[in-house]
Amino acid sequence: MKSKKPVKQKEIYSSDEQNIILDSIADGVFTVDREWRITSFNRAAEEITGVSRSEAVGQFCKDVLKADICERNCCLRSTMKTGKQIVNKNVYIIDAEGRRIPISISTAILRDKKGKLLGAVETFRDISVEEDLRKAIQEKYSFVDIISKNHKIMQLFDILPDIASSGSTVLVEGESGTGKELFARAIHNLSPRKKQPFVAVNCSALPDTLLESELFGYKAGAFTDAKKDKPGRFRLAENGTLFLDEIGEIAPAMQVKLLRVLQEKTYEPLGATQSLEHNVRIITATNKDLEQLVREGRFRKDLYYRINVFKISLPPLRERMEDIPLLVNHFVGRFNVLQNKNIQGINEETMSVLMSYSYPGNIRELANIIERAFILCKTGLIEKKHLPESLFMNAADYSAGEASSLRDVEASYLLSVLKQNNWDRLKTARQLGMHKSTLYRKVKSLGISLPL
Repeated sequence: MKSKKPVKQKEIYSSDEQNIILDSIADGVFTVDREWRITSFNRAAEEITGVSRSEAVGQFCKDVLKADICERNCCLRSTMKTGKQIVNKNVYIIDAEGRRIPISISTAILRDKKGKLLGAVETFRDISVEEDLRKAIQEKYSFVDIISKNHKIMQLFDILPDIASSGSTVLVEGESGTGKELFARAIHNLSPRKKQPFVAVNCSALPDTLLESELFGYKAGAFTDAKKDKPGRFRLAENGTLFLDEIGEIAPAMQVKLLRVLQEKTYEPLGATQSLEHNVRIITATNKDLEQLVREGRFRKDLYYRINVFKISLPPLRERMEDIPLLVNHFVGRFNVLQNKNIQGINEETMSVLMSYSYPGNIRELANIIERAFILCKTGLIEKKHLPESLFMNAADYSAGEASSLRDVEASYLLSVLKQNNWDRLKTARQLGMHKSTLYRKVKSLGISLPL
């Protein structure tokens, strides 16, 4: 009995059939040959770019998409060179009307049945909605360059305009790296003095003799090297704001002079015979407990009351861990611009490490960690291997060299906040900036047991 010959199946679609298949795909799709010229362009690609198929086919892909990476880091070129696919990389293109559109692209090699390289295919989708949502979230939790969803910081957001408009002296307290100068600048930028100078002085960086001349200036001949008059920071900040950082470090003699300046609104440059009036708003900051220094007799009580008309206390980063994802996204965006890279973010394992660390250096330390990761990470997502080893040695809940899952970290953090609030669900929800019902769902999904 003769065996039936296998039916020879159709192996190649006609051009029209290919177009029908491609047009049924919701994402934009185009193919290129080995010379980077477009050989097919589906309907979704037309809609996203505003370029018709007839215009696109035969053109170089860089001339059609005008993507921000076409010249320096082309994904198709990388795929054709290495043979490796690229999946969901976020870039920007310029459409036919000149609008900058965010898209997510993926690439793959095209070969014939013998394995010969024919070209490459790229799929892309418009992520404008996602981008708008991300920006809306960022705007919701940001205020004059300060990013947070912590309840204490959000409360400061509400009153910062009132503090700024008052003109009163402000004391900003917080550990090093918590953003004290950022809040001082925010107060200045929200105030009627915003068009005038903002001048910052680190009081701990200078000995008293230099600090006095730095603040008040000097006249020619005041000392050996004083060849000509030099204006001090008070003069440079006239009609604006003077930010005195680390005010708790100044010596008693300098405290007396500063008190007089605040009380009488006048100061004397070194070597001067007459006092000068000033119109300067003073904002001070410290990482020390000034009240304790007053009790110990190391800081003048009258000066403390002068600078403490309104006090802002900034929580350390370990008490606002919910801000870490927001801050990480912010720093990734900043360093992408500064270093001309396109790092997409960090993976879940890396985030769990960052969420488990105590940050003695606060936000400044987190920024340094991300900047270091940018040096080691070339493309894609920041991974655990890009983080400094000190994070693994000091991270809380980090054992046997392995990070907890992000779910475990979230559960641990939520449990700690509940304990801080004496298991008060409503208070905890408010602190975390979420609805009470959302908190209940999280507690249930994370398997947290609550006392009755």
